[in-house]
Amino acid sequence: MASFIQKGAKNILSKQPNDVVILSALRTPVTRAKKGGFKDAYDHELLAHVLKATLDANPNLDPAKIQDIQIGNVLSELGGSKAGRMASLHVGYPDTSSFQTVNRACSSGLAAITGIAHSIAVGSIDIGVGGGMESMTRNYGSRAIPTQLWDDLKNSPVQDAQDCIMSMGLTAENVAERYGVSRADQDAFAANSHQKAAKAQRDGLFDKEIVPVKTRYHPNPETPEVTEEITVTKDDGIRPKSTPESLQAMKPAFKSDGRSTAGNSSQVSDGAAATLMMRRSTATQLGLEKNIIGKWVATQVVGCKPDEMGIGPAIAIPKLLEYTGISTSEVGIWEINEAFASQAIHCIRTLGISEDKVNPKGGAIALGHPLGATGARQLATLLPELERQGQEIGIVSMCIGTGMGAASLFSRE
Repeated sequence: MASFIQKGAKNILSKQPNDVVILSALRTPVTRAKKGGFKDAYDHELLAHVLKATLDANPNLDPAKIQDIQIGNVLSELGGSKAGRMASLHVGYPDTSSFQTVNRACSSGLAAITGIAHSIAVGSIDIGVGGGMESMTRNYGSRAIPTQLWDDLKNSPVQDAQDCIMSMGLTAENVAERYGVSRADQDAFAANSHQKAAKAQRDGLFDKEIVPVKTRYHPNPETPEVTEEITVTKDDGIRPKSTPESLQAMKPAFKSDGRSTAGNSSQVSDGAAATLMMRRSTATQLGLEKNIIGKWVATQVVGCKPDEMGIGPAIAIPKLLEYTGISTSEVGIWEINEAFASQAIHCIRTLGISEDKVNPKGGAIALGHPLGATGARQLATLLPELERQGQEIGIVSMCIGTGMGAASLFSRE
């Protein structure tokens, strides 16, 4: 495969005029769908907050210089494109800034960031914003799986085609059974995710990446006319008291004799995130080089069997490492999405990496998985942690519904 990057850690960490650099990576809190702080908010409302915060975090940048905005979104009317464009204009982006939504299922936020990075890398644009938004409160359920299909697909002799609409929970059970991931291991992994996230929250480690969001809230569904104004400042899905023992008491969620439960699977969530990127030479020209916090290096996406879609990172990450000339030992932090404990454990084992380096502030089991926003959320979480730990290289990766995996490599500055 042809590569436009110079491979190896030394080259990747060097500063070149054509680098795609990151000036800010921000996110809303992630809250529990139908129960949390954003249960009465809209996805594009959350997007508006992070887009506005992106402008506020870069006051010396003229918004008119932002040429394109790409936003990951999975479950929304018309893909959220009309409402998303409205939100960008509403908070101060000019009508000259183009806008699109991106849907590559669970990797949509990362795909949007990659799309902007590619546009900058090939010279189509100089400055752009990539991110994601999702209200699973409003749009999860019937919108998640197509209910009307072409008859040839319903009766397809190709099993992989039929498996594209298999419940994600069943794919997690397949991974557990095929690759020997026990229920006890899954519950221990999930409890650890909550404990890491709880400690990070107590220690204020999320404060740098989170944008407080003021929104309305209906405390009682029986009296919807009663509305409160609240400000959401923290992720609300973290359960500090989770232990392997408490999680073992939960019943299987997808099969009567299964190993995946609501406690060792990612949470259904609401949230948004946004990343400002530009060419390094542009940042220098605009006097913004001191604002650079990181660099996008490369992204790789692969396909796998739909009925075990969770193994995606175990395939995508080696491809990314080969593409960039980076070894596993040179990666300081791994943000691997915890769609299900079974698949996260399998990927970590297959890659041969230390669990201590994976999701050091907790993952989606504790923080939640707002589909279209997750990849951008992971990046917002990764960059401050690279700085805190004094690490230089990090990877964001996730499995993708219908059988895929994505992985992107970033470096800190």
